[in-house]
Amino acid sequence: MSNSATINLPDASGHFGPYGGMFVPETLMTALQDLEREYHSARKDSEFRKELGGLLADFCGRPTALYFAERLTEKLGGAKIYLKREDLLHTGAHKINNAIGQILLARRMGKTRIIAETGAGQHGVATATAAARFGFECTIYMGAVDMERQALNVARMRFLGAKVVGVTAGQATLKEAINEAMRDWVTNVRNTHYILGSALGSHPYPMIVRDFHRVIGDETRRQILQREERLPDLLVACVGGGSNAIGFFHPFINDESVKMTGVEAGGDGIVRGRHAARFQGGKLGVLQGTKTWLLADADGQIELTHSVSAGLDYAAIGPEHSYYRDSGRIDYDYATDDEALAGFRTLSEIEGIIPALETAHAIAHVIKVAPAMAKDSLLIANLSGRGDKDVSQAAEILLA
Repeated sequence: MSNSATINLPDASGHFGPYGGMFVPETLMTALQDLEREYHSARKDSEFRKELGGLLADFCGRPTALYFAERLTEKLGGAKIYLKREDLLHTGAHKINNAIGQILLARRMGKTRIIAETGAGQHGVATATAAARFGFECTIYMGAVDMERQALNVARMRFLGAKVVGVTAGQATLKEAINEAMRDWVTNVRNTHYILGSALGSHPYPMIVRDFHRVIGDETRRQILQREERLPDLLVACVGGGSNAIGFFHPFINDESVKMTGVEAGGDGIVRGRHAARFQGGKLGVLQGTKTWLLADADGQIELTHSVSAGLDYAAIGPEHSYYRDSGRIDYDYATDDEALAGFRTLSEIEGIIPALETAHAIAHVIKVAPAMAKDSLLIANLSGRGDKDVSQAAEILLA
């Protein structure tokens, strides 16, 4: 894939090939166009870049470590395994990168109120944290089912001063939380900025979220070259909407020697309504502002989804992922709930690192593929979040 192909994505209309675009009510078009214009202006502003860099370092804790997982490498007996430690960031996951970037954009646009959606709660916590840091009013929408399984993060958001609104419609998970956040935005667009948490939704969000998260891949590239004096053979990351994965992968897109795998939520197996692996039986469609690959029935109705991890339990995937899957540049696989839970337990016991259940899907894939790789090959998994939020849920299953 040529360098220009990457640089020019998305195109001026927000498309990644046939994917992406702006499928929103007319009332939001001006807000989205204003956001895109402000973002392009901010990118060229040295003061914006300096402030963002300072906050990422001093408030968020960047750069994060690239950690050699010595005991996991020894146990699996194949590739040399490194972990990019996004779990060490303030708030416990990669989500703070984007939340801080977007709240600086909101301030530039003169907004006074912040809203967001959240599934696993990590984006909600990151947004509430950023809002507290800059003194913004903040409302977070979260499915009632997710509030139950992520009670710790609900409490964290409330301690940070955010109002958490439970959503009981439909499956009461991430998709419904996004619906409610978009309704709020339509109503309050003049004073409100919506900090969308993943690389999905209408243009310019997939581009903006990717760019604020590519610091993950930029750091990883520098660190592995310093450590091993060569690029990795394989990158692995979990994929819900796809923010941690696209930020991790993007700086390596033009390096043909570097293979990449995104790991979706296989739930109880690839049975209708019991998984969230969009590339396993999904189809092209439009959901919540973007054209992408999603899970829908023959009539185009969005199917039910399931995952043990609230953050991967979503019916669509970010449009840039759909594009790279079509082109063959990134491979996509899935891990079931049982495999993810086994990954959760293995990393905890072998490396002393309790991963988020989302991240555990990536670890499950590492456990599957690393043993077959040569001992001198390099595998890096993005450890997108820590597992504090999932301990109670995992204990009910694994320690019962």
